[in-house]
Amino acid sequence: MVVRRFTGRARRLRREQTDAEKKLWRRLRNRQVDGWKFRRQVPHGAYILDFYCIEAKLVIEVDGSQHADLKVTHDAIRTAELETDGLRVLRFWNAEVLNNIEGVLEAIYLALGQKQAAPPVTSR
Repeated sequence: MVVRRFTGRARRLRREQTDAEKKLWRRLRNRQVDGWKFRRQVPHGAYILDFYCIEAKLVIEVDGSQHADLKVTHDAIRTAELETDGLRVLRFWNAEVLNNIEGVLEAIYLALGQKQAAPPVTSR
């Protein structure tokens, strides 16, 4: 089974997140986005999804600069295949997440059908 083959890799990716993935995960985890549950590094078919909200069928991909050239075509094919499965895909660059997390969250809220992002949660 394909999912089983990717389970170990998904675990490794969870342990080795990029700074952008860590930053976004801190804002998505524990149902902080209006109660929507997100998972990270989720095996789905032949892919591992960076973040996935099952209830909304929403995939969020965070791409580094290595995606800028040759991977653009690969990412377009991947997105098309995921959309064929009935999923919606949002893609953000690492720099967007690191430098404009509120704008990224606003786009996620809009994709979830929310009017605007809730105020940021303050750390204790």
